[in-house]
Amino acid sequence: MMSQKVPFNWPHMTGKELHYIAEAHLNGSLAGDGPFTKRCHAWLEQKSGTAKALLTHSCTAALEMSALLLDIKPGDEIIMPSYTFVSTANAFVLRGGVPVFVDIRNDTLNIDETLIEAAITPRTRAIVAVHYAGVSCEMDTIMEVAKRHHLRVVEDAAQGLMSYYKGRALGSIGDLGTYSFHETKNVISGEGGALLVNDPDLKLRAEIIREKGTDRSRFFRGEIDKYTWQDIGSSFLPGELIAAFLWAQFEEAERITTQRLASWQHYHGQLETLEAKGVLRRPIVPESCQHNAHMYYVLLAPEINRQEILAKLKQQGILSVFHYIPLHSSPAGLKYCKTHGDLEVTVRQSEQLIRLPLWVGLTTMLQDKIVEVLCDAVN
Repeated sequence: MMSQKVPFNWPHMTGKELHYIAEAHLNGSLAGDGPFTKRCHAWLEQKSGTAKALLTHSCTAALEMSALLLDIKPGDEIIMPSYTFVSTANAFVLRGGVPVFVDIRNDTLNIDETLIEAAITPRTRAIVAVHYAGVSCEMDTIMEVAKRHHLRVVEDAAQGLMSYYKGRALGSIGDLGTYSFHETKNVISGEGGALLVNDPDLKLRAEIIREKGTDRSRFFRGEIDKYTWQDIGSSFLPGELIAAFLWAQFEEAERITTQRLASWQHYHGQLETLEAKGVLRRPIVPESCQHNAHMYYVLLAPEINRQEILAKLKQQGILSVFHYIPLHSSPAGLKYCKTHGDLEVTVRQSEQLIRLPLWVGLTTMLQDKIVEVLCDAVN
């Protein structure tokens, strides 16, 4: 039994979070869109090249804003993978939309771009590209299909801050992109998210939807002398204390990513032998993708019992976990969504995947022990 328990995730603090929160408090600026929020917006816009970045209280909120911005109506279909978090689908179901699930790729576990076109019907309005583990979908193909069929593209880049596809930031390629800053992500604010508005024509309406359907943002910029209710919307913005915390993280985003990548690479090297034995498969990152080391997962061989492996790791104080239960097999998925094809890869990979502990501060000594325990378990 290991003397030290190893959590799956440990939220990283840069050391400046409380200082910036105190500064926001001292300024008497606690509601949304204060000085720290503006700094975060500018940072995101500079990093991604998006037309407009807007902090939200979660990535879920950013996805719900996307459904509103795209005017999703009852019966509209949205193509997406089933292997994703519930928010990806739920945001559109809330508007009466119908998620249409297609299978994922065997290598990256991202949506299989070669299956999208066959799933398009006259009711299809959009494609949602979920960048699993911060590794990009094949965005060139997805954008070409969308353009050919006059569809919108939303990037669910919840796990993708500081990841790139052919040099372009994830979240900045489709019409809209979404980020998560939940405490399980690389860069965090506890709860939090952001919407990237890459289509300039959607900028003003995004601001209105985010501010309860009012043109309040324009009023505070001095562009109008009063603000009023203009459109449907809700309160999607976070408070300034969240933004202050997040700003401390943004300042260290490069260092956080570098440290996580070092841990990811260490796992990758240590697990090469087990992959060669055929008992597991390591993550595959295409050459066109620069990832952010959001997670390190392995896919166990079909003959290995995943629950037994997880139990053996837990016995040694190591908290390793599986990931999504495919949405198409869930009660709500069966009720509100459709599938196109048999989703064979989705089912198989979701049943074989386990995620290993990965966080800033995880030592190579602990990683070596995790690999040692995993090796004993699978053998």
